[in-house]
Amino acid sequence: MNDTPGWASPGSVPPDDQGNGVPRPTEPADATGPTSKWSKQQPPAGQWAPPTAPGGGPVPPVQPGWGSGPQRSGWGRPPAAKPGVIPLRPLGVGEILDGAVSTLREHWRPVLGVTITVSVISQIADILVQRYLIPRAPELDPNASPEEALNQTVDAMQSSLAASVPTLIFTLIATIFSTALLTVVVSRSVLGRPVTLADAWNEARPRLLQLLGLTTLIMVITAGAITVGVLPGLLLDSAPLGVLGGLAGTIVAVWLWVRYALASPALMLERGGIIQSMRRSAKLVRNAWWRTFGILLLVIVLVFIVSMIIVTPFSLLAMLVDSDGITGMFSGATPDFGWPFLIITGIGAVIASAITYPISAGVTVLLYVDQRIRREALDLELARAAGLPGHSSPAPGNDTSWS
Repeated sequence: MNDTPGWASPGSVPPDDQGNGVPRPTEPADATGPTSKWSKQQPPAGQWAPPTAPGGGPVPPVQPGWGSGPQRSGWGRPPAAKPGVIPLRPLGVGEILDGAVSTLREHWRPVLGVTITVSVISQIADILVQRYLIPRAPELDPNASPEEALNQTVDAMQSSLAASVPTLIFTLIATIFSTALLTVVVSRSVLGRPVTLADAWNEARPRLLQLLGLTTLIMVITAGAITVGVLPGLLLDSAPLGVLGGLAGTIVAVWLWVRYALASPALMLERGGIIQSMRRSAKLVRNAWWRTFGILLLVIVLVFIVSMIIVTPFSLLAMLVDSDGITGMFSGATPDFGWPFLIITGIGAVIASAITYPISAGVTVLLYVDQRIRREALDLELARAAGLPGHSSPAPGNDTSWS
């Protein structure tokens, strides 16, 4: 209780009576002597009558908690509208992940249509290239001299690097197609609108080349940062300098990657140019870099775990079926896996991609939506686009660039 003269909470007990359990006798209303703790403006506690409701009865107790309702009038704010997979308000990390999973669950036909089609085509192309176009890695001679062994190791590393290039290219192409189509699907799921695979393709097709250029440019920028960091150590033939430079270049590359992480949804949904989309991403990520980095890192870890859970059983089964390949691997020779191994592992990769692609793309799009809600009140525009009552016209000065 506040002891300030002239104020006391209704029904409270003066400090002198606290702790002993004995109520203090009521003082007369005109007590104004030096021993009285009650002023003429504030009557004694005994003269306070319990509050009454407008009808004359007692006021019902207010239930604890937040929200609105007959017993929570005046507390909290009304729940945000949710026309689709997310509520139209700033989102938490769990709500972003839940929105991505809900998109996969509620729009599984177009989502799986996109991911399975793209994954199957890319896996078939990768298998054919690995089987027929990539030269077999040279075997290491255990009896070779140290110099020859070093040369053989370098040749094997170069062969492995050459074999990984087609896989990276097919992965890049598959990522671009899936990102473009899934961005359209997620944007419709936010508004609660149905979408078909044909609709997603028709809307995403004009932006594919720009998305390819954007993705390639970001990869070149991040790889260039690492190269610039490592280059002084290579030129001066200094291993410590190369390690420190590589570490510094990696930090810069990660910073750039997060800075431009929202450029793809900005390109697809705002229909701007490549440089304009990168600037939009930098603007949205500004002062939210660590939050964006944490969410993206969490998604990478989750996608890796899910992929390993799915791919590992298929890899073990493929090794058991293709006994020649696993025998060569344990004998120290270069394993020569046949068609059974490639087909079984390809099936596992398709299933893993069908599940992880929507989660990764969905989180990126919803993170973009969340940042625009926080900075530009996009929730008002989304409510208007969804046709919610009371949002028939755009908010003054609000950015209406949403498809």
